[in-house]
Amino acid sequence: MARRSSGVVDAGTPGYPPGGFGPADPWDAPEEKGRRGKGRRGSGGGGRGDRGGWGGSGGRWWIYVGRVILWAFLIVVLVNGVRAPFERFTEKSATPTTPTSGKPAFPAEQASSYALSFADVYLNYDPAVAADREKQLAQFIAPGVDPQLGWGNAGKSVLRSAQVFSVDAQDVNRAVVTLLVQANDRLFQLAVPVYAKDGALAISGRPAALPAPPRAALPSANQDRDSALETELQEPLTGFFKAYGSGDTSSLQRYSDPPVTGLGNAYALSALKEINAPQGNANSRTVNATVVWQVSPVQNKASGGTLEQTYQLTMVKKDGNWYVTDIRGSTLPAAS
Repeated sequence: MARRSSGVVDAGTPGYPPGGFGPADPWDAPEEKGRRGKGRRGSGGGGRGDRGGWGGSGGRWWIYVGRVILWAFLIVVLVNGVRAPFERFTEKSATPTTPTSGKPAFPAEQASSYALSFADVYLNYDPAVAADREKQLAQFIAPGVDPQLGWGNAGKSVLRSAQVFSVDAQDVNRAVVTLLVQANDRLFQLAVPVYAKDGALAISGRPAALPAPPRAALPSANQDRDSALETELQEPLTGFFKAYGSGDTSSLQRYSDPPVTGLGNAYALSALKEINAPQGNANSRTVNATVVWQVSPVQNKASGGTLEQTYQLTMVKKDGNWYVTDIRGSTLPAAS
């Protein structure tokens, strides 16, 4: 029996797989080395490239994609984790907090209405109806207060108008409601002390007359006027105000766009007294117009008369014609 070579393992040796162990890398087999050479770029064999080229069947490519997705996810989580508390902090810093003490406030609106009703009794007095005035005052003043609130039962007073001017709350129960009143041909302020508690109200003391607010000095009127435009607007604005006073719908459609609503024949145009047009855009302008109205005796059941009023008009120019797009009250100082 011949001795086997120690360098070769028989495929039939017990403990070894049939056929023996092949090369560690199948590409190291002689026949595969030949195929590998034929499978290079440009060959028609369709074989694999050498070890320096792309290896595998695509699994390694998915691993790279997975890593990119994982890192992107971690970056998003990290950024959101840092940004969320920062945004909450900046929102709290930017939003002013209004401290709520939970304490009730003085009922200014109710006290204002109460003071107005009281003034209608207080500033209307006449010795002939003194007893009736005292009964009416009793509905407002607190028990124990002078029932006539200091009136000496002589002279007369007539209240023409009263409006709330201010409310100065000293605490939750006490305030001074100041009214702007016109009585006995004078304009002045009337400070009325009001007491409030648990929904109840009362005049707590004698009112006080205060001077009327000072009159403000008006600024000078616009001097940079467009005289050419003022002349150009004479005709269309005359037609517009005629239609505006009478409420003529078809004529208003001719002079305004979109059509404005007229006054329903309450006034008739007597004259377009003045147009004040400042310099500005060639196709749009805001102007002021003073008109002389003839008060319609039909609507007012009176002898009529004239009345001057000043309007602010927003106007646009389309196809060579000027149209009124808006009409409202004017802040232009009234000339004498």
